[in-house]
Amino acid sequence: MCAMKAEIIAIGSELLTPDRMDSNSLYLTERLNSIGIDLNAKCIVGDDESSLEHILRASLERVDLVLATGGLGPTEDDISRKVFARVFKQPLVLDETILQRLEERFRSRNLPMTSNNRRQALVPSGAQVLSNDQGTAPGLWLESESKHAILLPGPPHEMKAMFETHCLPRLAEMSRGVRIHKRAFKLTGLTESACDARIAPIYTRYRNPVTTILASPGEIEIHLKATASGDEEAEALLNELGDKIEMELGDHIFSRRGETLEQIVGMYLTMRQATVAVAESCTGGLVSERLTRVPGSSAYFVSGVVCYSNKAKTELADVPPLLIEMNGAVSREVSIGLAEGIRKRAGTTYGIGVTGIAGPSGGTEAKPVGLVHIAVSSDTVVDHRETRFPGDRQRVRWWASQLALDMLRRKVV
Repeated sequence: MCAMKAEIIAIGSELLTPDRMDSNSLYLTERLNSIGIDLNAKCIVGDDESSLEHILRASLERVDLVLATGGLGPTEDDISRKVFARVFKQPLVLDETILQRLEERFRSRNLPMTSNNRRQALVPSGAQVLSNDQGTAPGLWLESESKHAILLPGPPHEMKAMFETHCLPRLAEMSRGVRIHKRAFKLTGLTESACDARIAPIYTRYRNPVTTILASPGEIEIHLKATASGDEEAEALLNELGDKIEMELGDHIFSRRGETLEQIVGMYLTMRQATVAVAESCTGGLVSERLTRVPGSSAYFVSGVVCYSNKAKTELADVPPLLIEMNGAVSREVSIGLAEGIRKRAGTTYGIGVTGIAGPSGGTEAKPVGLVHIAVSSDTVVDHRETRFPGDRQRVRWWASQLALDMLRRKVV
């Protein structure tokens, strides 16, 4: 089963600067997938006629459906109509109905209509006009043989309303009942290469679903995309491959529905009616912040302290001064002391202690930047991990918070 293929062209020189982001293509991708249309490519192009024409012609050679956003306004740099009309060999003509609507819109707002607004009433001969109830620029649907091009306005609220009303129902019919279903696994405790080495022998045997692996600090995502003639068949394809991947990766997987690690930890703490307190040094409260960003976290999060100085470690988490003097603040013994001390002081089921050197300075040959000790304690056992994280200060802090939450997850599951 093959899905209909589409490409998206986002038009506008402003999208090639750091000041504007193309959010329209993200929305269109999600909506196209929901009706069984797969995205082949997407591109951003500035307000240059030759560049847009080259990209449009190349897209139409690859796929039968092109969606473009932007470049439909009244100014000189709004070039979309002109270029698409030229490529589809449909000359621009003035649509008197559109012109009357524009004149009435300005008149109703008691605003003068400048002559350049007439550009918005120019339509490629034979194109279907898509009315715009949210703005002035109408959209256009061009068709030649088996090729389709849809021109949508750039402002997101205009584009979304027009697409939902005028495009989605027709495109759903064109997709011939194809369904695209997706599933995403999130896991931690493995590098991207280690993860792929374990599951590549599994997923490479399948052309459908398609597997994609994405890496971020302390976390891997595995995305599966199945294409089928119906919802039930698509889910069956996902289940077959997904079950094999789950069996191989085991408890490294913490999410199957897109939840964050802190959400999963909170869910298990709630289920177990368990509580947690945190004593942090190098992470500066990041573990506590992540736990408490989850709604309802007051049911399980009791206390969090940031104890950077040795004095604070003693006063806030009851770490004995002699323990720090003998082992140093960044040590296995102090991380355990932080976890045990905060757990007992707060009266919680679990305690987390984090101490390390986030950098960029402060490291030594014996204790380099990136060295972190993490401990998670309960009334029966204490787990400890010593790790050296790569990267700058923010990455080290994030990696440490990720490992701390994963250690707690494994204890509370």
